[in-house]
Amino acid sequence: MSYNLARFDLVSIRLAVACAQTGSLTAAARASHLALAAASRRLRELENALGEPLFERHARGLLPTAAGRIFVRHGLSLLQTMEQLGAELADLQQGIARHIRLCCSTAAINQFLPPLLAHYARLQPQVRVDLEEQVSEAVVVALRESRADLGIFVEGPDTTGLETQVFRHDELVLVLPAGHRLAGSKTPLAFVDALDEEWISLTSGAAMLQKQQQTALAANRPLRLRMQVRSFDAVCHMVASSLGIAILPKVAAQPIMRAMKLRSRPLADSWAQRRLLVARPSGQPDAGIAALIKFLVDPSQNAKAKASKQ
Repeated sequence: MSYNLARFDLVSIRLAVACAQTGSLTAAARASHLALAAASRRLRELENALGEPLFERHARGLLPTAAGRIFVRHGLSLLQTMEQLGAELADLQQGIARHIRLCCSTAAINQFLPPLLAHYARLQPQVRVDLEEQVSEAVVVALRESRADLGIFVEGPDTTGLETQVFRHDELVLVLPAGHRLAGSKTPLAFVDALDEEWISLTSGAAMLQKQQQTALAANRPLRLRMQVRSFDAVCHMVASSLGIAILPKVAAQPIMRAMKLRSRPLADSWAQRRLLVARPSGQPDAGIAALIKFLVDPSQNAKAKASKQ
């Protein structure tokens, strides 16, 4: 069975999404700036066009059917795409000729990207870089699913089908509360020698957490993961409260550690020395993306970006 998608106008799609989000036709009509009778008619017309109900009606409101969940998921994506289209057309009138979708790991954003992107915006004001933060695994998925034009992530995920270059290097260090038994030395420590501790980490998919889990597994030891949070700041707050210890990139962690009076210690493991890669899908030549990659991988941009930040 095929559907005439031209019959699904944006107002009706927005109404169906609002019905699913609120569970109430009255609230959805209000959010969609429709009279209740008009909203009811539009919803009925959508269901007639599909040939099956989108919602189950109950005394306490609306509950999406299986068809309704599918419709709402794709409808929400369509609405977001249309909003992005409108924003980019408005930007075009303001002289912004190109949007590049850049998806990056937390390590890249916290250590390197803000001054670089600010410098690039001054050099290329007609290009807008739309930045999204994800863990490294999710960056690669976004590239493969064409949800990003460009990605920067910690080396490790499978890069089949991607063109990659080295973006930067960083170093992982132990982050410890002041006075912790491991904080009294600057001698590099093997990760397995700290496995008796409780750990604070980023969420699943983070490259650091994967290395910790792999090393603990190889040593046949448990990783006592106590808490998982979403930012380097949050990790340090937990460590400062003596809830556990952590591993973070040295450059990104130093300002936070100074502010919270935390200590660091080098790691002896080879995986503590990391490469960050910049990648794009293979076989998709694009002059604008190529120009941004060339700018990002140029080592001289480090000094230029730091100078412009001062």
